[in-house]
Amino acid sequence: MITHYLDNAATTKPSAAAVDAMMRCFSEHYGNPSSLHMAGLQAQQETDHARAVIAAALGCDTREILFTSCATESTNMALRSTAAAYGRRRKKIVTSAVEHASVKNTLDFLSVNYDFEIVRVKPDETCTYKASDFFNECDDDTVMISMMMVNNETGHVLPVREVFSMIKRKFPHIITHCDAVQAFMKYPIKANALCADFISISGHKVHAAKGIGALYVKKGTKLRPLIFGGKQERGLRAGTESVPLIAGFGAAVETLSSDMDKRFEYVKSLNISLREKLMEQGSIRILSPADASPYVLSIIVPSIRSEIMLHYLEAKGIYVSSGSACSKGAGSGVPEIFGATSKEADSILRISFSAENTEQDIAALAEAVAAGQREIMHN
Repeated sequence: MITHYLDNAATTKPSAAAVDAMMRCFSEHYGNPSSLHMAGLQAQQETDHARAVIAAALGCDTREILFTSCATESTNMALRSTAAAYGRRRKKIVTSAVEHASVKNTLDFLSVNYDFEIVRVKPDETCTYKASDFFNECDDDTVMISMMMVNNETGHVLPVREVFSMIKRKFPHIITHCDAVQAFMKYPIKANALCADFISISGHKVHAAKGIGALYVKKGTKLRPLIFGGKQERGLRAGTESVPLIAGFGAAVETLSSDMDKRFEYVKSLNISLREKLMEQGSIRILSPADASPYVLSIIVPSIRSEIMLHYLEAKGIYVSSGSACSKGAGSGVPEIFGATSKEADSILRISFSAENTEQDIAALAEAVAAGQREIMHN
């Protein structure tokens, strides 16, 4: 039984609305949306409604939303498609040094196999990213810039809107991609205001199921499919659509759309409360800056390896992580880029919130971390 779940950056619990929508499609609207009979039409209507909801959340046209299996697929599509469609003469791609593995590893692939120059921008000596850091790396030879909005390990917020706006004014040819996985439905994101050509989002980070994501593709931007087959998703993503997962994604987003600001302020209050409780213990170092996303808090518990403390907390029904879930416990290097030493990076815990968390969760975690320090250090 999970008592205190504080690993929401890894995945969230599906909402009741998402589960209801999925069950409706599993049991009632289970037709193939490509079929021309009523059962197919009902399934298509489920897909159309979800697409409209997500398009409304991003302030875009429904034809600019493409359903995928996850944000990793969305990101691969955006990066590899840009390289294929626009990268014959321009071979430079600018990104941050703290991107998710789906960006980092895809760009490594493009570098090794297609000779793209990858420029990875690091933060300044205060561990802060400024828009000029990225703008100054762009030039006429740059084909693309890819930036996350919120870092998944520390919650650092990158200046995506400012960067993309500056770049589009001087270099309108540069394709802009934003990994908005940890920002979607937490911050207001409107595609046009962001000056984004591509935006990657994920269902299971916003209380939908795993296995569903989406890619915003600005009208007129060239996109080449990764998967070939039928004409689904306008011929850009072949394979029968997973109607239950799509409907669940739409339902989850619809539920979250009405009170984003209220949820943000509530989660911020939990984050502040936990910071205060941990700082009272004296030895804890907080890696996430004060202006980080309140949904993610990265801390360093000195001299105790993350895995040991993680399992100590698990035994008490408290669930956190030691970093990005996608790294399977392997170090990503992101904490060091944001100011942690190599030794400290081995002692990091990532606490990540949702609006379902409570002050009881916060109190239990703070108390357990203090107890863990005493018991583990004396064993």
